[in-house]
Amino acid sequence: MSAKVRVMDRKGKDLDERVYLIEVFKGMAVTFGHFIRNFLDNSKLLVRHYPEQKPEITARWRGRHRLTTHEDGTMKCVACFMCQTNCPAQCIRIEAGERVDGRTEKLPVRFEIDLLECIYCGYCVEACPMDAIRMDTGIFSVTGNERGSFVKTLNDLLATPGAFSEEEYKKGGA
Repeated sequence: MSAKVRVMDRKGKDLDERVYLIEVFKGMAVTFGHFIRNFLDNSKLLVRHYPEQKPEITARWRGRHRLTTHEDGTMKCVACFMCQTNCPAQCIRIEAGERVDGRTEKLPVRFEIDLLECIYCGYCVEACPMDAIRMDTGIFSVTGNERGSFVKTLNDLLATPGAFSEEEYKKGGA
């Protein structure tokens, strides 16, 4: 049993399109033209003043994570693992423990988010039944010198304040 092989003719309008070299040079000419234009007059570049002028952040912006607390200062998280289960990047790690503050729920003994693995989708916020995790910090630029600084622990997440009031947050639909 032999396979049927069908030979197809190579289609091209003319020799220039078959060679592709001329098209490469045309693309490089466009790129070089943009480079020269922006090099001589950079007033139209949008990212020119970035470090000095921060962009406008709305309440719907998904920034860095934080954990919220009740009015009495106790943590809202009950270690239900909904955020960890719902996370497509699997960057959240939780260990549950017993509460000692009189409430009947559990609480997280360990709560870590690896920001280098996080894709900032917001599924953890949507999955949380207690509104314990939010992404309303307004922190959009996360930098560091070593990998360990990108793993945010329970204390880091509790210490991060929110950037918006409750009214702005609820109105923003986050």
